[in-house]
Amino acid sequence: MKGKKLLGLKLDVPAQETPVDKFLTASGTFKDGELRLNQRGLQLISEETGDETQSTNLKVEDVQLSMDDLEMIQVIGKGSGGVVQLVRHKWVGTFYALKGIQMNIQESFRKQIVQELKINQATQNPHIVLCHQSFYHNGVIYLVLEYMDRGSVVDIIKQVKTILEPYLAVLCKQVLEGLLYLHHERHVIHRDIKPSNLLVNHNGEVKITDFGVSAVLASSMGQRDTFVGTYNYMAPERISGSSYDYKSDIWSLGLVILECAIGRFPYIPSEGEGWLSFYELLEAIVDQPPPSAPADQFSPEFCSFISSWYAKHSSLKLHMLLPP
Repeated sequence: MKGKKLLGLKLDVPAQETPVDKFLTASGTFKDGELRLNQRGLQLISEETGDETQSTNLKVEDVQLSMDDLEMIQVIGKGSGGVVQLVRHKWVGTFYALKGIQMNIQESFRKQIVQELKINQATQNPHIVLCHQSFYHNGVIYLVLEYMDRGSVVDIIKQVKTILEPYLAVLCKQVLEGLLYLHHERHVIHRDIKPSNLLVNHNGEVKITDFGVSAVLASSMGQRDTFVGTYNYMAPERISGSSYDYKSDIWSLGLVILECAIGRFPYIPSEGEGWLSFYELLEAIVDQPPPSAPADQFSPEFCSFISSWYAKHSSLKLHMLLPP
């Protein structure tokens, strides 16, 4: 699309379905617990002192962005969490991915949004998609995200069908570095590692995104027992309802790596005609041996790597998995 044809386009604002008056101040600030969000950006209110902490993720302009500063290019993603649009700063020319989340008063949904805002504000790592800023406008919470111009790993698989082992090693190492940061520095379980949440740019950098269902643990020894995320990529202990910890993200990444290698989701029904039901797939993940890399298609090192990954995902340390 040519720039001249885009000048008349307006940002696509999600329709507001549920009033949020309960969480709005008279000045138009969205508040939820210690979080405050308005057109001037995001603040976290210290529960101990009552002091405000302004978001410090300003990178390019060092001024708070607003809707008036952004020009919509096209929609680049849609999901239950909101709409993602490619936008351009009108005055600077920088491209961003603008994620718009329609706010409502459903408690579980609201908590996910607040969680995502908090994690994005605090996260600074080269293997995590950067959130430059966030603001609240007309019933919609917006996150101004780093634009990853090659799309997600899903898009890459569609283009190339399969990813060769040397490139898989690079992809795996970058995602593991991001998980190391999340797990050990932020004490965050992502809980939704899947191809669509791993984004790629033209430099070949792979970064983790989407923290809507992430969990923050009080310590590195913490465990969770909640059932959220994309079921296909869940570790067996999560599907079966057992307690889980950071290493459940490692299982999910193992499935992603194998899917990239073979060009399809690793679990297939024994009859080869599709799963009879969603529950049949979940039972297979819990009860069947984990999928393996075909020995006639891949190197012994890769086959061994995948086998070890699943066999030890609950006990391996992340740094042991990092490719050289």
